[in-house]
Amino acid sequence: MEILTAFWQSCLSVIKTITVFDVIDILIVAFLIYKLIQLLRETRAEQLVKGIIILGAAYLVSTQLGLKTMSFLLVNLANFGVIAVVVVFQPELRKLLEQVGRAKIGSMFTSREDGDDVSRWEHAIDAICEACVSLSKQKIGALIVCEKQTKLGDIIRTGTVIDADPSPELIGNIFFPNSPLHDGAMIIRDGRMHAAGCFLPLSENYTISRELGTRHRAALGMSENSDAVVLVVSEETGVITVAQNGTLKRNFDFQMLKATLERELIPEPVTETAEKKAPFWKVKRR
Repeated sequence: MEILTAFWQSCLSVIKTITVFDVIDILIVAFLIYKLIQLLRETRAEQLVKGIIILGAAYLVSTQLGLKTMSFLLVNLANFGVIAVVVVFQPELRKLLEQVGRAKIGSMFTSREDGDDVSRWEHAIDAICEACVSLSKQKIGALIVCEKQTKLGDIIRTGTVIDADPSPELIGNIFFPNSPLHDGAMIIRDGRMHAAGCFLPLSENYTISRELGTRHRAALGMSENSDAVVLVVSEETGVITVAQNGTLKRNFDFQMLKATLERELIPEPVTETAEKKAPFWKVKRR
């Protein structure tokens, strides 16, 4: 009984010393750990974390039992393991840093003047959806990348810059079999057809169904390395697929595709509240 009383008294004494800043500190750390777990899920890095936990537990057990040789080996393994982790898991670490870099922190300091952007994207989305549905019916393959915050200059340099106003007919002509640019990807930037015939990085995700071809693997790879929305029309089945954030969603029709693109690509309207949040040098004076 005395042990329990002493325990509760120690707990109360600790609680009394907790300040608001301590609570904020704990919440921030908890949030960061939660986001880190989210980023690590569904990657090889998740297995790495499990391995580190197992080795850590083995070290604690060997220390408690006095297994000096085992403890020595585990300590030295940890010293060299950091370098090995960076080398072996370089793709995962790069993806992790890219996702952190794509966080919309900049939106707190900048405002959008999006009247023209909305108009261009609405026109582009209609043209893209009509073209994809038409190509789907004809079972003509297509690969279209809609650029968002992550700039795709390195991808654009692998293709041909066209900088044209999008239309269903022009998109259809580019992807028509045996046309010069039909094998590569089309890049849509700021609501315009910026480039075509571009090469995309292939995904290293080995869980992709074998039924999906190179276009789907390229679309998935592009979505893993950027925040772009990537559309694929299968030349074998005519199925329309959307790749985003490292995931594939299939069987889109016109309405589903249009709703998805409008949600992801059209900038949010600048309201009076948003204007108040904008930096003072961006606010229009009345």
